Amino acid sequence: MERVTLNVEKRGRAGKGGARSLRREGVIPAVLYRGGNSMPVQLSGKELSQFISKTAGEQVIVNLQFSDDMKQAIVKDYQVDPVMGSLLHVDFQEISATEAIKVMVHVVIRGEAIGVKRDKGVLQHGLREIEIECLPDKIPGHIDVDVTNLGIGQSIHVSDLKLGEGIRVLTDTHEVIASVIAIKEEVAAPVAPTEAVEPEVIKKGKKEETKE
Repeated sequence: MERVTLNVEKRGRAGKGGARSLRREGVIPAVLYRGGNSMPVQLSGKELSQFISKTAGEQVIVNLQFSDDMKQAIVKDYQVDPVMGSLLHVDFQEISATEAIKVMVHVVIRGEAIGVKRDKGVLQHGLREIEIECLPDKIPGHIDVDVTNLGIGQSIHVSDLKLGEGIRVLTDTHEVIASVIAIKEEVAAPVAPTEAVEPEVIKKGKKEETKE
């Protein structure tokens, strides 16, 4: 599993006002969680934004380098400004090399299903990520799912995944990851023949004779 080192400092300014001040200075507020405890921290906005952009959708172990210590963590969540697209806040979870951890891992679909390519079916995506439990060094960056041999009416479930020794799947094994369905062709209803309508003939009568 890939590892990245980020320089981090303990954060003194708390609250929304403090967070806004940090962002104006090019610094991103963050929180490092460990069990039931949390530590406010801050990181370089440029460095952290590049890291999030590069590793989006991947699970990566981060070495958080303090001035006098280093802690290992993973990104649990992050917030992005919905308008500007800029990074606002990041949540890290501290990990230990000897303790199993529960994480969500993204599912990546690979290949073109034969039921789509040959039989003109439609590939439907189910779960986009699954939860697993394992030691940190066993965490996969993502999970590849090959759908090449998937025909119409067939599905790939969580139970079909082969994740290797030491990884326990916590997501319901009956959940569907991908399936191929047939397209129902709509049959147009027959158009009833219209009866010819004879034009109405307006008969003109004799003009009334004017009375003298």
